[in-house]
Amino acid sequence: MKISNVRTLVMGTPWRDLTFVVVETDEGLHGVAEARMLNRTEGLLGYLGEAVPRYALGQDPFNQEKIVRSMYLGDFGRVGEIVMTAIALIETACWDILGKALSQPVYRLMGGAIRDKIKAYANGWYTVERTPEEFAKAARRVVERGYQAAKLDPFGGGFYELERPEKLRSIALVEAVRHAVGPDFDILIEMHGRFNPATAIEMARELEPFRPGWLEEPVPPENLKALKRVAEAVHSPVATGERIHTRYEYRELFELEACDIIQMDPTHFGGLTEARKLAAWADSYYVLAAPHNVCGPVGTAAVLHLDAGMPNFKIQEHFNDFADAWVKQAVDVYPEVVDGWFSLPERPGLGVELREDFIAEHPRQRTHFNLYADDWHKRQASNQ
Repeated sequence: MKISNVRTLVMGTPWRDLTFVVVETDEGLHGVAEARMLNRTEGLLGYLGEAVPRYALGQDPFNQEKIVRSMYLGDFGRVGEIVMTAIALIETACWDILGKALSQPVYRLMGGAIRDKIKAYANGWYTVERTPEEFAKAARRVVERGYQAAKLDPFGGGFYELERPEKLRSIALVEAVRHAVGPDFDILIEMHGRFNPATAIEMARELEPFRPGWLEEPVPPENLKALKRVAEAVHSPVATGERIHTRYEYRELFELEACDIIQMDPTHFGGLTEARKLAAWADSYYVLAAPHNVCGPVGTAAVLHLDAGMPNFKIQEHFNDFADAWVKQAVDVYPEVVDGWFSLPERPGLGVELREDFIAEHPRQRTHFNLYADDWHKRQASNQ
C-alpha cells in the first residue's frame, strides 16, 4: 500500500479555522486528520504543499515512524509548531488508514485500552458578558449538560500584570462559578501564559479558597524557570504544555519538575505516537497528562485513542458542546460526551468520516485570535 494523494480542506467558524487532511492510498483506503492552526493556517497549508510530495507520497502508511522522522529531520531548519502540526496531520491520518485496513479502532493497535470511558471537561462555555451573574448562569448550563469539570479564563487582557479592579473582577467571576456549581465540581483556571511570576502567584493565592483543580500556563511558555518559581510558591497543581511542540523542549520542564500536569496537543506535537511517547516519559516523573484539544470532530475523535491507553491520563478537554456545536456535523458520527464522559471508540480507525459537502458549506473565515486585544472577551462573546 502506498500514499497516492493528500488533500486539504479548511472549515471556518467565527473563532477558529479547522484544517482537515485526507490521505489517500493506491488501494482505495483513506485516512483523515484535523488541526486548529491558530493564526497560521496559510503557513500550514504552504508547508504541506512542500512536504507532502517530498516525504509522504509513495510511502507505505504503515511506516509512520519513517515518514515522521523524514519530515522532522529532512528540512534542516529548526522544527516548530507548523512543522509539528503538519507531521501530526499525516501521522494521524496514517493511523486511521491502519485501523481501517485491520478493521480495528486505533487504540487497540497502540496497545489497547486501560479504561472503559474517558473523563471530559468543558471549555468554550464562558463566552458571555464578564459579570458574575452571566458566568454563574453559563456554569450551571455546564452542570446541566452532565459535566463534572470545566475550565475558564476569568482574566481580562492584561500583560504580565493586572490593574487592581481587574484582579477583583476576576476573583468575583471564579467565586460566582464556584457558588453555581457546588463544592464537588472541578474548576480549572486558564491563565493563557499572560502573567509574570509575581502576578501569577498573587492571583493563585487569591483564588485558592475556591479550590481550583489546576492553574494553566500561569506564565509565558518560553521561560520554564519562571514557571518553576510559580509552582514552588502556590498550592494548586500547575499545568502547561499546549505551546511546547517537541519532546526536546519538554526535557527542561521535566528536569526542573516545574509542573504537575502536561497538556501536549497531539495535533501540534507530531501526532498520536509522539504524544504517547511523551506521556510515558512524563509518567516517570509522576506527572499527569491532560491533552489539549481545541479541534472539531476529527481531532476530538483522534485524541480519545491516545487517552484510552495512557496510564497517567487525567482528563480530556472538549469544546464542541458549547463553542460552535454545529461543527459536529462535519463527520458522520460524533463521539458525544454523556454525563461528563466519552465512551471508547468502537469503529475501525479513528471512527469518523468527513462530510466534505458540509465542510464546503462553511468556508475559511481567516479569524484572528489575539489574547491581548482590549476587546478580546467582547469578541469571544459575540462569536457565540
